[in-house]
Amino acid sequence: MNDQYDERDRMRERKPQGRAPRRLASVVWVYLALLFVFFVIVILNPTAGVKEINMRTFLYEMLQPGDVEKIVVVKEKKVEVTIREDRISGDRYKKYFSGREIPPSQGKPQFCFQIGSLEMFETAVKEVQADLPKDEQVFPEYDNDRGHVMNQVMGLLLPLAFFFLVIFFFSRMFAGGGRNNGGVFNVGKSRAQVFDRDSAVKVDFKDVAGLEEAKVEIREIVEFLKNPKKYTDLGGKIPKGALLVGPPGTGKTLLAKAVAGEANVPFFSLSGSDFVEMFVGVGASRVRDLFKQAKEKAPCIVFIDEIDAIGRARGKNPNFGANDERENTLNQLLTEMDGFASNAGVIILAATNRADILDKALLRAGRFDRQINVELPDLAERKAIFGVHLRPVKYDKSMDLDFLAKQTPGFSGADIANVCNEAALIAARKDKKVVEKQDFLDAIDRIVGGLERRNKIISDAEKRTIAFHEAGHATVSWMLEHANPLVKVTIIPRGKALGAAWYLPEERQITTTEQMQDEMAATLGGRAAEELVFGEVSTGALNDLERVTKQAYAMITYFGMSKQLGNVSFFDSTGQSEYAFTKPYSEQTAEAIDREAHELIDRAYERATEILKTHREGLEKLALQLLDKEVIFTEDVERVFGPRPFGNQPETFSGEDRSGDTPSDAGIS
Repeated sequence: MNDQYDERDRMRERKPQGRAPRRLASVVWVYLALLFVFFVIVILNPTAGVKEINMRTFLYEMLQPGDVEKIVVVKEKKVEVTIREDRISGDRYKKYFSGREIPPSQGKPQFCFQIGSLEMFETAVKEVQADLPKDEQVFPEYDNDRGHVMNQVMGLLLPLAFFFLVIFFFSRMFAGGGRNNGGVFNVGKSRAQVFDRDSAVKVDFKDVAGLEEAKVEIREIVEFLKNPKKYTDLGGKIPKGALLVGPPGTGKTLLAKAVAGEANVPFFSLSGSDFVEMFVGVGASRVRDLFKQAKEKAPCIVFIDEIDAIGRARGKNPNFGANDERENTLNQLLTEMDGFASNAGVIILAATNRADILDKALLRAGRFDRQINVELPDLAERKAIFGVHLRPVKYDKSMDLDFLAKQTPGFSGADIANVCNEAALIAARKDKKVVEKQDFLDAIDRIVGGLERRNKIISDAEKRTIAFHEAGHATVSWMLEHANPLVKVTIIPRGKALGAAWYLPEERQITTTEQMQDEMAATLGGRAAEELVFGEVSTGALNDLERVTKQAYAMITYFGMSKQLGNVSFFDSTGQSEYAFTKPYSEQTAEAIDREAHELIDRAYERATEILKTHREGLEKLALQLLDKEVIFTEDVERVFGPRPFGNQPETFSGEDRSGDTPSDAGIS
């Protein structure tokens, strides 16, 4: 198997070497053509190298002494002067050529000048030569056809040169980096990248950690392509398409790469934006060409990443009645996926994180028979993902992956890959031989909270306000049962925040009203502490107020947690009202929503204030510790208030390891 992959690698290395000489040859031909045009211009130009003078010099320094052999008036505007060969070599003419060798006559002019009036020029020539003998007098000759051949040649060459330059420019612009480098003539061709036996993808299902349910669905498609008789004997049909739906970074594209690596069939990969072009009809043409190629190589798989670029619901576009090129592309895609013509042997995979805006016709059975949800990983899946991304990392083998998985709630697979990479960079910055636990904790802090800014200038009064603000968050969250357990609090500026509090949120699928009310009270703990201690409030609670306001309105309008409105939800999961001009409720209902949202927030604020009044002494001790240490941890809060009465304490750390526990929330903006 290794020899097989080595041979494929050698084949891939040889392919670009064949394309480079062709591109070089095309550039050489362009330069040769330009050089040819230059030589034609030089050869056909009889006045090349002629010295320009003025009319007075010609009359009194050349014509009057009798040195002129020939005078030619070109189109009544320009005069060309030829000096006799026995006179041109004299010292008088050396000054005109600046020390260069004086060119021989050979019937060609050496000097030229412009005239304004032909009659005045003829009169001046006669007057200057009046004293010369008759045999030395020279009279002008006239050439009104000069440049006729040159004009014909240039009139032919210039349009052709301009045409080929335009073609060359558009070819370079539309060639892109895809498979079809045919330029403007292939603008309607598909830009899908094809992976087959000659270009293997070295990613398989072993490289996709977690996503077990999604892999079961996808693996069945791969099995059908490898052994279709197993299914067809029972009368079954393989799904024509599968849509991968999930938040960004959860592994949708990685799963498609694994399919390309596992399935021993041609695999077409492209993005939804590859169909979009500035020309009308290009998108539909590329869809037709894509499926034409796919049918020729059937059985095969076509993967369209970010399909929402062309799959948006028709009629829901803000262009309002305009002829939208994306809709034409979508219509062609719908026809090709399940239209009148047969499309056997072509399986469509697509990925998006905005399934709510896709057209219903695209989601129906027969096109995308299956929708596979790829969600954020849970604790066990995060541990498996860490195991995959830590393979190339030299880390301390004594470190427990369960510990890292617990410190990264809400992280996607891409976030975890970033944590591993950042930890390796931090360890390298410290000249370590292996990546240690502290490096991973610092990487998590860096990703979630941002970079520490210890040099930011903060006055003592502002620092004291920030300390009590963060201590207020810590105090209220410690005393409420359903608030997220506190892990770390800091008043060191990090990112855009002047201070931050790190929590370890509970991984739950549903949230009750009481849990949301406790979270709101804990979020308002910082503002309540400022008012309680200083008698005034600051702008530092902007982020807290924004989150609490959104949470209060969501409880009333989305989750039906309102006593006045009851079990009513105005949430639109279909996205059909995205561009609607009207609210789904009356003005009286809007007023009731506003009143109840204010009541919810006020009650949460009162709860936070009461808790802080009850534990005022602990609040001040915690704030003073923050001012002294700048960073406090779970054990510091526990020494002040004692163990949490509810038992759901986060895991604590001692010594150096404790300086980087999981950040999940910024308390001050």
